[in-house]
Amino acid sequence: MSEDAKDPKPEAPKPVPETTTAAAAPAAAAKPAAPAKPAPKPLPTPVYNEADGRLLKERRLWPTDMWRDPWSQPRYRMAWVKLIVLVAVALGAALLLGEVGRFAVPVTSFLLEKGAAYGLPAWAPGLVWALVKIVLVLHVPLLSALVFVWWERKISAHMQSRLGPMYVGGFHGWLQTVADGIKLLLKENITPTAADTWVHRLAPAVVVAPALLAFAPVSFGKDLSAADLDVGLVYVFAMAGVSVVGIMMAGWGSGNKYSLLGGLRSAAQLVSYELPRMFAVIPVIMFAESLNLADIGAAQGGYWFGVLPRWFIFYPVVGQLSFLIFLIASVAETNRIPFDLPEAESELVAGFHTEYSGMKFSLFFLAEYAYMTLACCLAAAFFLGGGTAPLSFLDGFLPSWAWFLGKVLALVFCFLWFRWTFPRFRVDRLMDFNWKFLLPWSFANIALAGLYVMVLS
Repeated sequence: MSEDAKDPKPEAPKPVPETTTAAAAPAAAAKPAAPAKPAPKPLPTPVYNEADGRLLKERRLWPTDMWRDPWSQPRYRMAWVKLIVLVAVALGAALLLGEVGRFAVPVTSFLLEKGAAYGLPAWAPGLVWALVKIVLVLHVPLLSALVFVWWERKISAHMQSRLGPMYVGGFHGWLQTVADGIKLLLKENITPTAADTWVHRLAPAVVVAPALLAFAPVSFGKDLSAADLDVGLVYVFAMAGVSVVGIMMAGWGSGNKYSLLGGLRSAAQLVSYELPRMFAVIPVIMFAESLNLADIGAAQGGYWFGVLPRWFIFYPVVGQLSFLIFLIASVAETNRIPFDLPEAESELVAGFHTEYSGMKFSLFFLAEYAYMTLACCLAAAFFLGGGTAPLSFLDGFLPSWAWFLGKVLALVFCFLWFRWTFPRFRVDRLMDFNWKFLLPWSFANIALAGLYVMVLS
């Protein structure tokens, strides 16, 4: 075979006639342009339909539109009317009931008489009355968790120009938390294969049991405490400190490295912030000269100049420092934003309770709100006078338990407000803030309180 056959040379391109090129140019120039696409129709403005939850009817408004002039909306005005009616009913009930603690002596006498009539042992009526008080105290953290979860959703919704729960239960979704509880009851409890079964199961109980027991010495008003302990303050702090053991059990028993990291974060945080929290109460003990919560509240009775209440928060400098340190440390103790590093959903997928579901998860949730309620009760008793009235002319207008409840609700609102306001701390800054700021100031405050007591004495 010849070399030309093996490697044929490419043929040169044929020249295009000039007539063809010249004729094609006008044709290309004369080609009509593509028709312009019609402008898209503007999307309809979304509207809110309260009747069936769909964005259909134009007579409804988005919350962002409604909040521009909320009083122009009839249902907004009606909601305020309902709120005023509810507050009026609550005040009326408080005035009608009066001091609930006054019923304790008649009830005890009645039980003693009935016990003697039926030949029961002398200790039986006391046991029955103790069981009644235990049942009543147990309902405080249980019912408060139901109310405060719903309240937090509504407050956060209003802070973000949303509506929050609206349908479940009728008026502003007041049964939403109950529906959530039923949902958790129906969910399956799952235990990971790598988990330590017994530790995993016992952890929720170890977390929630101390939270419930810690309410025993809390004085909710005059003669309204389940256990009148002389060392009630020490008992409360001792019970609250046990919860960290349950959190560590949850992190370790889950067999999950993220859960273990969350448990270790919680242990470090709770142990650290427990110190300034306890030291913040030392000036209160120095002023009240008692560890009994009822006596601490009673020590704040009376008014300066006949107007300003003698609450410990109004003691110059010392009271304000103690209250701020106690409040900040209490937020950290309850693992709430900005101190929610043990959970930190965006970092640890819920942290130490990642591997929990159903009712086990709900127990951790219940413990968090129980400790928040407990912290607010303690702050009201230590710094805000317990069940005393805020102004002298209001003294005796409402029973002590009503004033105490109002102060607790105001403090709970602060906890919820913090959650939707402050960003989360970084771990190193969390520890620096405690060891380099709160703890030194708590020591300095104790020294200042000692000088204060020396001058007064």
